[in-house]
Amino acid sequence: MISAVNSTNNNIHFSSGGNASEKKLAYTKDTLLKNNIFTRTRIGFDKLTNAFTVYPAKGLKGSKNANFYEFLTMGTVPYLIGSVMLMSVFNSVNTKYASDSVRGACRLGRKMGLGVLFYGLMKGISKPFVTTPVKWFTGVDTQLPYAKVNYELPEDINDTDITSIEYHKVFESVEFPRWDLLYGDETKGEKRNWRYDKIAKRLGLGTNLNDSDQEVKPLIKEIVVKTSAATNISQYLWAASGVAFAFQKPWEKFFNVMNFKFWKPEQFAKSAEQFGRSFVESAKSLYFGNGSSFINRHGGKMLLYTALASSVIGVMNAVTSNNKPSRLDSADIIEKDRKYVVN
Repeated sequence: MISAVNSTNNNIHFSSGGNASEKKLAYTKDTLLKNNIFTRTRIGFDKLTNAFTVYPAKGLKGSKNANFYEFLTMGTVPYLIGSVMLMSVFNSVNTKYASDSVRGACRLGRKMGLGVLFYGLMKGISKPFVTTPVKWFTGVDTQLPYAKVNYELPEDINDTDITSIEYHKVFESVEFPRWDLLYGDETKGEKRNWRYDKIAKRLGLGTNLNDSDQEVKPLIKEIVVKTSAATNISQYLWAASGVAFAFQKPWEKFFNVMNFKFWKPEQFAKSAEQFGRSFVESAKSLYFGNGSSFINRHGGKMLLYTALASSVIGVMNAVTSNNKPSRLDSADIIEKDRKYVVN
């Protein structure tokens, strides 16, 4: 999202042509955001639209303001295009096979397409399997987002104070987290360390600490590292489970009546109903298996339990720390009946 603002008034927007229109900036400084479905959806939509429109245009014209964040964001474009191509490359030629092979080719091609879809869905859905329990147990939201305001260089003689908004996570960098964003705003009556106090209490360090931020920062870093590792491992195991789910035989019943013409309600309703039945039957098929070999009968269970175990063990590892500072009081280590000499 790119806008230009006059330096004397942050609520005035200027285009490169110098025409002014009143438009409030979404953010005037780096701002901590709530981590909820509304915010995540808005950020995802904003990054996706910019990846297809604004960022490629800036890169192709050699903009001096194009940066690495925009380059990484554009990685979504080849990912989506590649997924569509993978789904279509087989299905687009399956009718060219011999007549007795067309039906088998269609089934395989559609399962490949469904596999790509479930791979992406499970990879995205499974991240909270680790991050959400970690937040419950520790109070540390490793996915906490914030909006970063960039002041860019002018590219036109009429440009003044051009700004762009980037969306990052507070703990995106383990070595250099945005600790400053976690402090309370004292001008609004917030206690400076209130977020750190909550985390310290959740981690069992006690309450009313003099410097709760210094106490918990090393522990937060440890939690972030462990959570990231667990998330990366479990995501791909759940994604593999999604692909295996897509290749179950009951989906063929859905493919036989598949219809996305919602303007034909009867056919669309029949297709949707069959999708639900195939979904349930495929889930049972994946779990209980079929065939006589050990892999056919238990392969699905093993994959699902492995993915589940990776999430559970990852959470347990993230919330367990051997580096918590001791909360011993001086009364616990000083024996009152002994004499001490200070040199």
